[in-house]
Amino acid sequence: MKFDRKNHWAKVYNEKSPKSVSWYQDQPNLSLELILSTKVASDEAIIDVGGGASILVDNLIKGYFTNLAVLDISKKALSITKKRLGDSAKNIDWFESDITKFDSPKQYALWHDRALFHFLTDTFDRKNYIKVLNNALKTEGHLIIATFDMGGPERCSGLKIVQYNSEKMIAELGDNFKLIKEKTEKHITPAKQTQNFKFFHFLKI
Repeated sequence: MKFDRKNHWAKVYNEKSPKSVSWYQDQPNLSLELILSTKVASDEAIIDVGGGASILVDNLIKGYFTNLAVLDISKKALSITKKRLGDSAKNIDWFESDITKFDSPKQYALWHDRALFHFLTDTFDRKNYIKVLNNALKTEGHLIIATFDMGGPERCSGLKIVQYNSEKMIAELGDNFKLIKEKTEKHITPAKQTQNFKFFHFLKI
């Protein structure tokens, strides 16, 4: 039976609090650091893919970014964030979609992905993700993508993942992307376990 991503993530967010899942951060410091380092203007389009219940968008609003979008496969995860943001949610574009099938209505200056891409263990799914990315990110746009590092966890949320270093990520993304910087992060989960992440900042060329 083919794995049903949508049902899996619906089950996760229906059964668990967003603050109890292993990827939860009470402050997404490294994501914010890298986003701010790009110097994107406050009115340029930014999308957080797999952003679901993350509080990254809350912090971007506080940073006066005004052209924001959040994509997630889980309707429940998006509803949690909409409720948390209240009236501010009206100014954000919300997309309930599988990223491998997303048809972006516009191009973005910055694409952020923390811990979505590494769940794509199927080569075909990764190729579709990168096709969507290439269509949705404008030339000279910024890609900030974070995955489990080599030697980090091999599974998350009961699923196998793919670990990455810069060589593997460059090979996946292809010639349209230039690596600007990479950083490591030791993420402490709500269960007080350590997960080694690798963050990459690429420029689309």
